[in-house]
Amino acid sequence: MAEAHAKLTGEPGIVFVTRGPGACNASAGIHVARQDSTPLIMFVGQIDNRHRDREAFQEVNYREFFKPLAKWAAEIDHTERLPEYLSRAFHLAQSGRPGPVVLALPENILSARADVPDLAPVAPTPPAVCSEQLDAVLEKLCAAKRPLVIAGGSVWSREAALGLGRFAETFGLPVCATFRRMDRMDNLHPNYAGDLAVGMNPKLAQRLREADCLLVLGSRLGDIVTGSYALVDPAAPGKTIIHVHPDPDELGRVFRPDLGLAAPAVDVILKLAKRDAPDHADWSDWTRAAREDYLDWVRPRETPGAVKLEQVIAQLSDALPEEAIVTNGAGNYAAFLHRYLRARAFPGHLAPTSGSMGYGFPAAIAAKLAHPDRPVICFAGDGCFQMTLNELSTARQYGANVVVIVCNNGQYGTIRMHQEKTYPGRVSGTQMFNPDYAALARAYGAHGERVERTADFEGAFARAQASELPAVIELVLDPDALSPALTIAGAQALAK
Repeated sequence: MAEAHAKLTGEPGIVFVTRGPGACNASAGIHVARQDSTPLIMFVGQIDNRHRDREAFQEVNYREFFKPLAKWAAEIDHTERLPEYLSRAFHLAQSGRPGPVVLALPENILSARADVPDLAPVAPTPPAVCSEQLDAVLEKLCAAKRPLVIAGGSVWSREAALGLGRFAETFGLPVCATFRRMDRMDNLHPNYAGDLAVGMNPKLAQRLREADCLLVLGSRLGDIVTGSYALVDPAAPGKTIIHVHPDPDELGRVFRPDLGLAAPAVDVILKLAKRDAPDHADWSDWTRAAREDYLDWVRPRETPGAVKLEQVIAQLSDALPEEAIVTNGAGNYAAFLHRYLRARAFPGHLAPTSGSMGYGFPAAIAAKLAHPDRPVICFAGDGCFQMTLNELSTARQYGANVVVIVCNNGQYGTIRMHQEKTYPGRVSGTQMFNPDYAALARAYGAHGERVERTADFEGAFARAQASELPAVIELVLDPDALSPALTIAGAQALAK
């Protein structure tokens, strides 16, 4: 929830956890914040520091435990230094590539007193992109014959999303989003070409190969975006790379840029959106073809079963208002969502780039609390939802009336898919026993329904929205529909 709140607001999420088990449980959220470049500060209770190294009750060395997960992990040993540590934590969480910071608070430090002044809040850093830098970006970009804009990263804004659309339209550029960053630009915009994600459109993957110039805005340009570095090889990219990222240490870390700007992408985009397009090659056919490939990709392909998940998502995309927020965790159900959902205004989509199951429901609650007047819909697999469904209690307690759509195929679909592709027919540990999700929701005082035919979904969704309660709609899916393009039989055939 704290990580999602930071995504929504751009301000650090704040979370307090107890020592030992509390910190261990929270480590998954720290990992999400790290991989998603989300500013977050977590405060952890700690044993009395006079008992350190005795393996006291719930003792953990948090500096070492969180060292590979957080931007900074520290323990405060002097009460009078609390303001210093807090100031540094807020600075680090938001500077360069944003990320999580962990501060451990020993019991005796919290109970002690110190007469020291507070430090002022973090001073804002003014945008530092100059005209000459923008000129350099446009000079390299306009020398291209097949350019592609890649938008991603964290700390976005509605203004940046609109600005990206204006920039793309003025220059006639195709724009794609990175994995689970689909709301970086209105997907209905004629220049939007899809997302570089797990199971991406093969035609978009080929377009990435063929592009002779990449303008990367905010993204780290990691393995998912580049198809495990097969579509763009760090050793020999074969194209001009213009990389805009807030952390100078990220530029050149994996891909050597031909031009690197250490600057927040949102600032660069807003300035590029005000520029007129210099002379360049005619990109209209290239951009039009990218858009046509995307529109064909999001046309629903029928899958087995009485409930067609592709049709449900396509219906929602058409029916939801522009300001709706959709969240999800991880699992093969998410492949349907990423393919068929058309995200609109930022913030319109919250999901973990780390592929963390259980994320969607707490994120939806955070989104509803931050934006109570906006529709918030969470998609979750049956395995995904069972990891955090106890947060129905939180949703009821705080009046976060979100709609959860549980995609129940009775299995861990992603793992089952890989089992069938690699060891066809040898299924192990992927079948699930599920509760009656609708009855479980009602036990929490929420609204619950079960949908067994596609035609029944529209009415169930309308009733869920009208209930003025948190709501759970269980979709009973055919376990054979492993992904938008693969069935169990298809996976077994591929293996053979």
